[in-house]
Amino acid sequence: QVQLVESGGGLVQAGGSLRLSCAASGRTPSRNTMAWFRQAPGTEREFVAAAVTPINWSGSYYADSVKGRFTISRDNAKNTYLQMLSLKPEDTAVYYCALGSYGLEYRNSNAYDYWGQGTQVTVSS
Repeated sequence: QVQLVESGGGLVQAGGSLRLSCAASGRTPSRNTMAWFRQAPGTEREFVAAAVTPINWSGSYYADSVKGRFTISRDNAKNTYLQMLSLKPEDTAVYYCALGSYGLEYRNSNAYDYWGQGTQVTVSS
């Protein structure tokens, strides 16, 4: 059984930065996709960013709303990070880490097999 644990959320002022981490435990496929989604109160879960491993086999992918401000990275098949810069109040949400197979439809939350419990990010204006 694979488990995902996120960390790094918190409260930050607009224009600030945060770095989220996600660590997977258990048997994870060596080729996989890890992604970040977020969900604000009263809204649907939305795609933020995704990256595959080995990362040099393909690129990383971003929602238009975070492109140029957020960076997803991988250091192996089990860990992913989300560096968030120039944060805005509209970035406030619970951020979830997800893991799925290589080559999945990365923007589709239903395509992922495993999810973390989420970490709250709050950006004050």
